[in-house]
Amino acid sequence: LSELYQQYLVIGGMPAVINSFLENKGMEKVKKEQQAILNAYILDFSKHAENKDIPRIIHIWNSIPSQLAKENRKFVYKMVKPGARARDYEDALLWLESAGLIYRVFCTTKPFLPLKAYDDLSAFKVYLSDVGLLRELSGLPPEAIFLGNETYTEFKGAVAENYVLQSLAPQYDILPRYWTSIGKVDFIIQSDSDIIPVEVKAQTRLGGKSLSVYDATYHPVCKLRYSLNNLKQDGTLINIPLYLADWTKKIVSFIS
Repeated sequence: LSELYQQYLVIGGMPAVINSFLENKGMEKVKKEQQAILNAYILDFSKHAENKDIPRIIHIWNSIPSQLAKENRKFVYKMVKPGARARDYEDALLWLESAGLIYRVFCTTKPFLPLKAYDDLSAFKVYLSDVGLLRELSGLPPEAIFLGNETYTEFKGAVAENYVLQSLAPQYDILPRYWTSIGKVDFIIQSDSDIIPVEVKAQTRLGGKSLSVYDATYHPVCKLRYSLNNLKQDGTLINIPLYLADWTKKIVSFIS
């Protein structure tokens, strides 16, 4: 299952890419299909966006890997272009979001109901709608995921987060948020009347105190941690294997 999870990080979920893989056409064909999709997106920017927004959309799009490479993942306009201002790039962000090409995850100022009411609109993270396209856009070789690489450490967390978000988005009515204070919680889920904090770990190592800080402050009914460890409940903490992320809602409802 862990190997299949690694395959998915490389391939993603785009139908043409999956078909190439299932037909055993090789990883080079998979990469070519992904690159063709990315090139088609660039053409779509030129065809469908307003002229003033086209270069801004392209700049944002190309900056996403470097935005996610940062430790806190927060979107920073100056990484799009030196001197870039929020008001100049907001329409371009909205275009990408409305087209379904990105997820924009806002920081919540307070993890209370309703979650949308506490968005900090000036603080957000941007992920791609498909983790395989993120890998190809960032230029990450498939071998780095399959075989591991000592220089592939920091970005590994971003890839895992993108994958988890891609799995959570269809399961819940409201897109997850994130929370930061003394620590940082990767995602916050509104599940009916419950607010659930989520931590994402790319491997089996489980260091970090963010969930403990959040727990001491807000006392959630349950907490989720994704990792490559087995499914396990420890009090109110549920560890979900990354390869079972699509089953999150069912697991939470069953265990809690």
